[in-house]
Amino acid sequence: MTHPAQPDDRRGFIRPHGNYRNLKCFRVSEVVYDATVKFCNRFIDPRSRTHDQMVQAARSSRQNIAEGSQVSAVSRKSELKLVGVARASLEELLLDYEDFLRQRGLKPWSLDDPTAQTVRYLAYAKDNSYAAYSTYVEQAPAEIAANTVLCLIHQARYLLDLHLEQLGQEFLTQGGFTESLYRARLQARQRQDSSNPSAKP
Repeated sequence: MTHPAQPDDRRGFIRPHGNYRNLKCFRVSEVVYDATVKFCNRFIDPRSRTHDQMVQAARSSRQNIAEGSQVSAVSRKSELKLVGVARASLEELLLDYEDFLRQRGLKPWSLDDPTAQTVRYLAYAKDNSYAAYSTYVEQAPAEIAANTVLCLIHQARYLLDLHLEQLGQEFLTQGGFTESLYRARLQARQRQDSSNPSAKP
């Protein structure tokens, strides 16, 4: 005798996870990482500590978003922590680019700078991968290249702030892994009791 398929109990406490490639904050952070590698190879001595630190900070942001998305299956707290680390890495990188401009007497873009507006508009393009920004980073002078990446960092920071806010609200309203596990166990017990009315509570 065959039995009807039962719902997968894991759905009660293991939340959907690992969908980080569809997160806009991840995609923009990846562009920041790619742009930083190209920028540093052009303008920063590859043997210097600054080169390594900037590339690693950019990489850290992308990697921690991905890791946080994966670990969210069993720990919302860990996801929040890792996304917070990603946000902090971007802040570190932002300071490095600002230092680069200031120490070389280069001018940071104002909000109404025409080139800044053009670069910011690229975020709305259908294909907003690194290829859309490559000319500004790989062929333009240092001032334009650095400011271009700064625009991208500001966008990534904004998106990560929104993502952190959403994760925080979800944690407050839905709880974490422990709460989800409790609900799943309770539902499994209720199904078991309903299929066996003679079972004692």
